[in-house]
Amino acid sequence: MTPHREESDADTAGEHWQEEPPFPVVPERNFTAQRMTLYALLIAAVVLPCLYVAITAYTDYHARVAAATESVARNARVAEEHALKVFDLNVTLNERIVDLLDGLDANAIRRDGETIHRRLKAMSGSYSQVSAASVFGPDGKLLVTSRTFPTPDVSVATREDFGGLRSERAIEQVSRVMIGRVAGEPVFNTAAVRRTPNGKFDGIVSIALRPAYFNAFYRELLGDSPTVSLGLTRQDGEVLAWYPARPADRMSLAPESPLREAYRAGVRSGVVEMLSGLDQQVKIVAYRRVGNYPVYVSSGYPIATLWSEWWRHLSVLALSIFAPCVVLWAVIGQSLRRLRTEEEAWERWQAEASMRRSIESAYRQARKMEALGNLVGSVAHDFNNLLMIVSTNVQIARRRGAPGLERELTAMERALKAGQSLTRQLLGVARKQPLRNETIAVGKWVPAGRELLKASLGAKVALNVAVAAEIWPVRVDPAELELALINVAVNARDAMPNGGTFTVRADNVCFRHEDGFPITGDFVQLSLEDTGVGMSPEVLGRAFEPLFTTKAKGMGTGLGLPQVFAFCERAGGLATIDSAIGAGTAVRLYLPRAAAQGASATVAADTPADAVKESTGLRVLLVEDNEEVAAGTEAHLSMMGHHVTWVFNADTAVNSLEAARDRATSPADFPFDVVLSDIHMPGQLNGIDLAELLERFEPRIPVILVTGYAEELDRAREVDARVLSKPFDIALLDSLLRGVRERADENAKTAARSVGR
Repeated sequence: MTPHREESDADTAGEHWQEEPPFPVVPERNFTAQRMTLYALLIAAVVLPCLYVAITAYTDYHARVAAATESVARNARVAEEHALKVFDLNVTLNERIVDLLDGLDANAIRRDGETIHRRLKAMSGSYSQVSAASVFGPDGKLLVTSRTFPTPDVSVATREDFGGLRSERAIEQVSRVMIGRVAGEPVFNTAAVRRTPNGKFDGIVSIALRPAYFNAFYRELLGDSPTVSLGLTRQDGEVLAWYPARPADRMSLAPESPLREAYRAGVRSGVVEMLSGLDQQVKIVAYRRVGNYPVYVSSGYPIATLWSEWWRHLSVLALSIFAPCVVLWAVIGQSLRRLRTEEEAWERWQAEASMRRSIESAYRQARKMEALGNLVGSVAHDFNNLLMIVSTNVQIARRRGAPGLERELTAMERALKAGQSLTRQLLGVARKQPLRNETIAVGKWVPAGRELLKASLGAKVALNVAVAAEIWPVRVDPAELELALINVAVNARDAMPNGGTFTVRADNVCFRHEDGFPITGDFVQLSLEDTGVGMSPEVLGRAFEPLFTTKAKGMGTGLGLPQVFAFCERAGGLATIDSAIGAGTAVRLYLPRAAAQGASATVAADTPADAVKESTGLRVLLVEDNEEVAAGTEAHLSMMGHHVTWVFNADTAVNSLEAARDRATSPADFPFDVVLSDIHMPGQLNGIDLAELLERFEPRIPVILVTGYAEELDRAREVDARVLSKPFDIALLDSLLRGVRERADENAKTAARSVGR
């Protein structure tokens, strides 16, 4: 083709790519984003206050636990210091009394009882916690007391604390709470042992302490916390003093109490959370030992009190937080209802505009694909001319003989075949590949192609073929159908690098208008399914797009599936793809049912001769605008013994033919036997125009047309001309020329017989 032709096609393609201004589009409102924003605000308005209240409640509760723990620890520490002072004072009093009685036996103490009574009363009377100071003999008889004189006849020989001190049990330095026989009030005693100069037990000196004194101090210490407890307990769990007051029958710790266990173990201090055996409440309890005395102080704080205070604070906090939140929730809810109403109105308003935009988008896409097809077809046509030049020269080299170049020529022929296949794909995608439609029986044709499909799939992929009974015939180009199956099979093989299964199914289907399918009528459905990796939605949306490929560079042209789609459309059907990542791919070809099964219909000139024979030379008028193609064709025709006259275009050919007719005196003098013409050429006329003119030309001259465009074939078949599809084998041309020669000879013999008569 000439440079002028290329510029014209490029300009045309460029014009097709220019899109018209689209239908005005109203800016889209993102209702989903607005709805999600409102939902996010609603969630935030619910979650954030709840989160704040929960965090505040958590921290407040633990702060209250810490404060309660600190409070009971502080109470225990203060009570321990107070008790330690009292017991140290008792020890001092006991020691002073022992010193006072040093060297006196029981009889001497009785004789000097009044004096000792006054001295004891003076020593202990100034201490409010002391109920009485008493001296007991080794037999447990009361010798003297600060409480009264004369001394009453009282014996403590059977008392536990007296027996314990005589047996040197340290715990009995502090007695249980009892009712004093002299004072008549509850007391517990702290005692010191008197011994003779030789170390024998000589009685005890006892200071009776009032539990009420400790209870009063504890009440003052706790103040307005009636649920907090504070107590003084002996190491064995016997209660000496307790506030609030304990029942008279519960003056000892529960046997399973953690405090009793800690006291027995001699632990100096600690804090425990425990179930109180007194009131069955869980409490935080702090305890401390009073110096080295067998006595402990403990303070307890009920968890129920802590919970009650925490819940009151939380209720006030929640009310202050959630009251305004309820108003905010109502506002957001109202906004959501309004948004839903607006969205429904928006969707109704946009329905018609959306439909019009969809139609316009489809039109623009069709225009774009048409422009791309024109561009691809133009490139393929020029490539055909280049292949024609190479093919012609290779065949010339074969005819002339080229010793030592067999491998090179064979390689060129292989490259030519690959180029012809690529050109065929390009023209198929551009819908300009000449079709040779035949009515084929799918039930026989598909199983017969097993071997070809197996070769395309490779050894790792298993092939299954399932053809329904009574499958309808279809009218298609067998070569294009075969190429379509191979293209899908190759894609399936690449999608199953580790092997898999490729299934071919053939079924009869019928689509009605109400089905909503793009095509209606009777069709044969060829389903080509693989078990490969599948396609993502983005790749699936572009699968039929020409020149689009996901394969590595050099592994794919992006023409396989577009050829399949173009083939089905030109056959009057449709191709579809279903795929998903990891679920394989199914390509379905819908081919229209043939009206009746008949013989194949092909272009007569495309059936090659079995052998090329020498024929009498013809006078050929070669019409070709490409000088290289013309030179190769002319050389080849000359080698076959024909006489060639070359002209540049159809306009020049018409002028040459008319001039020759004017010069000829008879049909035998006409200088041309046949016209061999390309179709696309520069000038006012193309090859088909030339053939139409020659139908009315005298004498009648046979015409052979050469083309690579499918749309030209339909028009070419309407004129009296044979058609060759580019690139063609010279043997085909030789066969056609032989037929022209034979018809010319037959016409000459017929004319001679007519003259003889």
